[in-house]
Amino acid sequence: MKILLVEDEPVLLDEIATYFKSHHFTCEHATTFKHAEQKLTDYLYDIVVLDITLPDGNGIELIEKIKQKHLETGILMLSAKHSLQDKLNGFNLGADDYLTKPFYLEELNARVNAIYRRKALKGAEKITFDGITIEPLSKSITFQNQEIGLTRKECELLIYFVINKDRVVSRTSIVEHLWGDHFDQNDSFDTIYVHMMNLRKKLLKTSGKDYIKTVYGIGYKFTF
Repeated sequence: MKILLVEDEPVLLDEIATYFKSHHFTCEHATTFKHAEQKLTDYLYDIVVLDITLPDGNGIELIEKIKQKHLETGILMLSAKHSLQDKLNGFNLGADDYLTKPFYLEELNARVNAIYRRKALKGAEKITFDGITIEPLSKSITFQNQEIGLTRKECELLIYFVINKDRVVSRTSIVEHLWGDHFDQNDSFDTIYVHMMNLRKKLLKTSGKDYIKTVYGIGYKFTF
């Protein structure tokens, strides 16, 4: 899961980002409206966790900009204010949930996971095909109830492919999703090739099928 955290309080931002990363989410952050707007222009995210009170703009306006470009991106609003109008404005513009500060990180995590299930997984807890069962939130992947020995990055890569089934995904989009925007493109492309080859071999050995098709000059396509 790739998350953009928009929060201007340094201590809270660090706490949330550290927590998300400890759960193996790709978490990027922005501390201003302008910075967040630029990131949303340049990159795609599964979830945006958004403080609606920012030093240079109103987070409510950012929700509208997100929905204009990225209809599938989930949005969780954060606010220190118990404002019914802020909630209504955010929900009317397309936000998915609202959390009032202070909050427990465990509750934030549960709400983010719930949005992810609704948006990316269409409400499903599991994805099953050809005897393979994927539980995206727990990163559990089995074949006929036996664990498949995937590394964490191979697991994240497989989940990304399954969510984007039958779509051609570029190498750049894969790298950005798995490593965020802090990557060396040449090194990351070499790394993604290694992960791709290993994942392909393990799936072929497990199910006898090659689900990953190379679209030369563009990227890859996952079909089943």
